[in-house]
This record gives sequence, C-alpha cells and structure tokens, in this order.
Amino acid sequence: MKNMTLRSPSTPDGPSTLDNTAGPDEDKFFDTSHLKDDIKGHSVRGGAVTIASQAIKFLLQTISTAVLARLLTKADFGLVAMVSVFTEFVSLFKNLGLSMATIQKKDITHNQVSNMFWINIAMSIFLMLVAFAISPFIARFYHEPRLVLITMALGSTFIFGGLIAQHTALMRRQMRFTALAIVEIVSIAAGIIAAIIAAICGLKYWSLVISVAVRGIVSVFIVWSLSPWRPGRLSRSSGVRPMLAFGGSLTGSNILNYFTRNGDNMIIGYALGSVSLGVYTKAYALLTLPMTQFDAPLRAIMIPALSRLQDEPELYKRYYLKSLAAVSLITMPLVAFLFVSANEIVDILLGSEWSEAALVFKYLAPAAFFTSIGFAPRWLFISLGRAGTQFIWTMLSAAVMIDGFLLGVNWGINGVAASVSITYSAMFILAIYWAARKSPVRFFEIMKSLILPVVCSLIAGFASMMIGKLFLEFNVVIRMIVYILSFTIFYFGCVISTSSGRELLRAILNVRKSIQTEQLNAFIKKCRKFFRMV
Repeated sequence: MKNMTLRSPSTPDGPSTLDNTAGPDEDKFFDTSHLKDDIKGHSVRGGAVTIASQAIKFLLQTISTAVLARLLTKADFGLVAMVSVFTEFVSLFKNLGLSMATIQKKDITHNQVSNMFWINIAMSIFLMLVAFAISPFIARFYHEPRLVLITMALGSTFIFGGLIAQHTALMRRQMRFTALAIVEIVSIAAGIIAAIIAAICGLKYWSLVISVAVRGIVSVFIVWSLSPWRPGRLSRSSGVRPMLAFGGSLTGSNILNYFTRNGDNMIIGYALGSVSLGVYTKAYALLTLPMTQFDAPLRAIMIPALSRLQDEPELYKRYYLKSLAAVSLITMPLVAFLFVSANEIVDILLGSEWSEAALVFKYLAPAAFFTSIGFAPRWLFISLGRAGTQFIWTMLSAAVMIDGFLLGVNWGINGVAASVSITYSAMFILAIYWAARKSPVRFFEIMKSLILPVVCSLIAGFASMMIGKLFLEFNVVIRMIVYILSFTIFYFGCVISTSSGRELLRAILNVRKSIQTEQLNAFIKKCRKFFRMV
C-alpha cells in the first residue's frame, strides 16, 4: 500500500509487534486489489464453503432445538428470551458499526484498524458494566428476580465480541470464508454441547446462558489462532473519523432494527408473560432458522464483493441482480414449504406439547417469506456507503412496525404474529424502492428478478397443501414425506417450465464446477492445522 513504511511481523503466521507499523507482509490484511481481478471466483468459492458450513450449522442448531426443547421448559426459554431482549440491544453498541466500516472502505491502514480494535474493546467493557447496572431494573420490569443474575452473566460475554470484531472484519474483507466457517462451526458446536450437558445436569435456564459464554470463549481462541493480525497502539492521526461516522449511522440503523425485531418479544413478555413468550419465540426461531442460515453468510460474501464494484455500476448491477435471483430461488420456496408443513414440523422437532406454536408459525409465515430476501435493500445501502440513508428509512419502518405490535397484542400472540406479517411485508416493498434510489439498480429490475421464485413457491405450496389433505389420517412422518416430495416436484416443475428458470438453475448448478479440488484440500488442511494447535 502507498506510504507504508511500517515494520512486518516476525513471522508470516505469527503475531506482529504492538508497534503502529506494518511492513509489506501486512499489506495482505488491508489491500484488496487482488480480489477484484477474480471477484466472481472468490465469491463462488467462498459461497460454496459458506453454504456447506451453514448446512452444518443448521443441522447442529436443529438438533439443539429438538434436544433442548425436551430437556427444558417453556418458562426456561422465556426467562432467557426476556433478558436477551435487553442484552442484545446493549450489545449493538459494542461494535459501533466499525466492523462493517473496515469491510466496506476502499482503502484502510493498520493504524485505523488498530484504533477501531481498542474502541471496540473499550465499548465492550463499558457495556458489560451497563448490563450489570440495568439488571435490577430488568428484573423489576418483568417482576422476575431471577433475571438479575441472568442479565449479569450474559452481559459478561460482551467482551468476547470486542476481542474479535476487527479480526473477523479483516478476514471478511479478504474473503477468507474457510477460516470464518471453522470459527462458526466449532464455536456453535461447543456451545450446544455445553448447553445439553448443563441441561442434563439440571441447570435449567442456566444451560442456555452457559451456551452463549462457551461459544464466545471458543470464538476468541479460534479467531486469534487463525488470524495473525495484531493491533498496534492508539494513534490520534489515523483518519478514523469518517469510519466512525459510517459506523455510527449503521449502529443507529441496527438499534432501530433491534426494536423492530424484538419489540414483539418485549410487548408479549410484559403483557402476556413468560409462557406465552416462550411459545412465540420458539415458533419464530423455528420458522426463521433456515433463513438466518443464509443472511449472515450472504452478507459476509456480498458486502465485500459489491463494495469492490461500487465504481463499476454496470458490473455492480449485473452481479447484484443475478445473486438476488439465485438466492431467492432457494430461500422463498423454503418458507412456503415451512408454512405448508407447519404442524408436522412443530410436532417432530418440538413435540406435541408445543402444538399451539404451529398456529403462530403460520401467522408469521408471510413475514418470513419476505424476510428470506430481507438482505436485498441492505446490500445496496451498505455496499454503496449509504448508511445515513438506511438510518432514515429504518426510523420510519420501526415506528410503523412497533405500532403494529402494540395493536396486535390485544389478540394475544397470534395477533402479534399477524401484525408482524402485515407490517413487515408492506415495509419491505417500500424498503426496496428506497434503497434502489440513486443506486445502479432500478426498483422494477429488482422486482422482476423476484417474480419467478414468488410465483413458483406459491404454486408449489398450494398444490402440496391440497395433496397433503389426502393424508391427514396418516403418521406425521409419512405426511412430512408427502409434503417434501409433492412440494419439490411442483416447485422445480414450475421453475424448469420457463426459460429464465432453466437458465438460473444452470447458473446455480455451474457453481459446483467452479469449486476447485485444491479449495477443498485447503479447507481440510486448515481444519487439521487448527485441531493440531488445539
């Protein structure tokens, strides 16, 4: 990089000194020019690794849900959900949007990243103390004294996020998706194992708290093992102020999104109690679990890739539209299938005692249908550096949705679920329009790319629902198999009946041809290296 006169680390894989200098070897942490030459290849290979890791994570979380739902009570989940509403809000401040600023910025220096690292650490410690301070008020708000210690315990885990925020941002900037996959899979598995063991030992709701703590500790250990970058001292003249402004706007949007996502939980917990909240949160989590597997990895892949293309509008538009169409072809039918088979899924994964969650599940499905592509406006906002515009939009949408929650709670948890679907569906369409303004992509181009998956998902859902009615007297497993087969046949039959659908499927299938054997070998080699270190 230009004007780099800084010292290199002692070894390529070892830690650097705590000097605010970095030599040519450290350019690999900050320079991204080499990625632009093969942005599609990096995205495809990274996408393949990320999708594989998400499949593993989804399997782990599904197993965790099924096991813990039988070891713990609804009230146990409800207690932790009450605290999570507040601790997740406080945790939004510890990053201050600086990780995304590191990823999005065209050029960045060692000094800037070091400054942001220490800012993240300071905020994490401060917010941990805030969590301690507000714990009595949370307990008083819910009339539940056990929440004091739960809040303090979850607040203590904030420090782990601060320790890895900039390391993971640099890994995402360099599109090191294999290393990131190792971090997530191993830490999630460790947290799940710890939770199950704790639940078997009779620790009840504490098993969920232990899971969060173990996952954080393991993440820190692995990230610092796989990332050789080390922070330098604080520097006053690093030019970090514009990044703080970007991160501040992004944090503001995240805070408002938090209230939008968790306002329903707060209102249900306050008005209807922990049991109702436990049912609602479990239905919500089960419905959105498949979609959450796509959101984070897609953001990790698309934001760095689109950020590198922001000065090439035609290439940006083509890459964005093709990616959106390909992803929606997978996520939208998944939600339609979950709606059709809601009763069977709840029965199989949670057990018959959770049957009331199935109706909540169905009421939430329309919102989940659009949530499955909720990343579409965010890709535009963040990759183009328009965090301020995103913040203004988020203020408007948050006000509308929270008003909907307050109205819906009069009809219980089903009323809240219905209000979520109505308000989110309407606001999502408007968000697409708002994000497309002054961007390389037009609103109608985005909507056109979504027509095929929307229509085919609805046709397959309706057809499989009609067929499923013929098997209502059969065993739940048989009904599930019928739904899977019928939905798959009708959906792909609809897709391949159109030329655009066939072209899109070919593009998705061609991804596997772009995965080189050495990429798989590299993944295995890194895994072996990590476990040898452990």
